[in-house]
Amino acid sequence: MKRRRKKSKDRKEFRGIYILPNLLTTASLFSGFYAIIAAINGRFEAAALAILISLILDGLDGRVARMTMSASNFGVQYDSLADLVAFGVAPGLLVYLWALQPYGRFGWVAAFLYVVCGALRLARFNVQIGSIDPRWPRPWWLPLSCFTII
Repeated sequence: MKRRRKKSKDRKEFRGIYILPNLLTTASLFSGFYAIIAAINGRFEAAALAILISLILDGLDGRVARMTMSASNFGVQYDSLADLVAFGVAPGLLVYLWALQPYGRFGWVAAFLYVVCGALRLARFNVQIGSIDPRWPRPWWLPLSCFTII
């Protein structure tokens, strides 16, 4: 008589938990999108505050995913796309519209370089996910380290 292993956690039982970190990521993405809209409308303080709110939400989504054991590859990729909007495109556009617009092409090139550095940093992080120890959580300052490409 074969003994069946009893699964300690049935995956169907926890299916609804996967939505919780993704909702936080969606809220972070919305906050980054709102920062873009606010910057376009000249509300620079609101845009900066929205980026800070996105930073808080970005820190929470990873923690919630680890606490509920609902981390997934989809969540990692979705979080990176949300990070690119909230910590790459939104600050780049905010700084361009706030201070760099008078410099013409040099201003938008500088803002674009910031966005490119953020995208390269996030892509590098995603590629290294399989080679780093998963027990170490992603640092809270990662979205702020867009210029650490090497």
